Amino acid sequence: MKPVIVMTQTSNYTNDKVTIIHLPMIKIEPLSFDKSLLESHFDWLIFSSKNAVANFYMYLKDVHVENIAVIGEKTKAYCNYLGIKVDYCPSDYSQEGLLNYFQNITNQSILIPSSAQARPNLQDELSHRGANVVKIDLYQPVPFNENIYKLQQLVNDNQIDGVTFASSSAIRYFFNEANVNKEQIKCYVIGQQTFNTIKQFDINAPIADIQTLDALVEKVLESRE
Repeated sequence: MKPVIVMTQTSNYTNDKVTIIHLPMIKIEPLSFDKSLLESHFDWLIFSSKNAVANFYMYLKDVHVENIAVIGEKTKAYCNYLGIKVDYCPSDYSQEGLLNYFQNITNQSILIPSSAQARPNLQDELSHRGANVVKIDLYQPVPFNENIYKLQQLVNDNQIDGVTFASSSAIRYFFNEANVNKEQIKCYVIGQQTFNTIKQFDINAPIADIQTLDALVEKVLESRE
């Protein structure tokens, strides 16, 4: 019998090796911002998530940008779906991989439309290397309470074999709201930052070898073996 896992990010991902229940822990709330920021010329536009692409797509035609970089397999795939030309995506799909590529960027202008709660590491490091970085708080995540309680019930009823997390926000929203026995839930994560966050809740979660959903499923199967 195939293991049943819950994926807590928004996705239509499927995998024949497992039965997947999609229960996003986060809903997206768009934010207003100063549109005059888009009037400048940019050497790079960086999308760090699929949500950033979806919420910025309507403004893309108004931006003068030379190159587009993305972080994440889903982000790249969504850009391809929308016909957005991607000039660079790190092979490991990570923020750290992107920073390894952006070495000589003194005086380059970089636009980063992203979540208001995005960790500042990318913006700070690019600025430290001499780039002129404009960060737009495009949206903010809010808890998807209905799904949080659905997942709580599945865990407490022993209906699932594992839960996967792809963001720190999803982890915080679930474990701050849900009433579950942490010893009863088997968690798996994508990304070092997500791993660091779940450790704060005293949960030891295996981390996918690379930042893809396929690798995450393989980690679930590997742990069961």
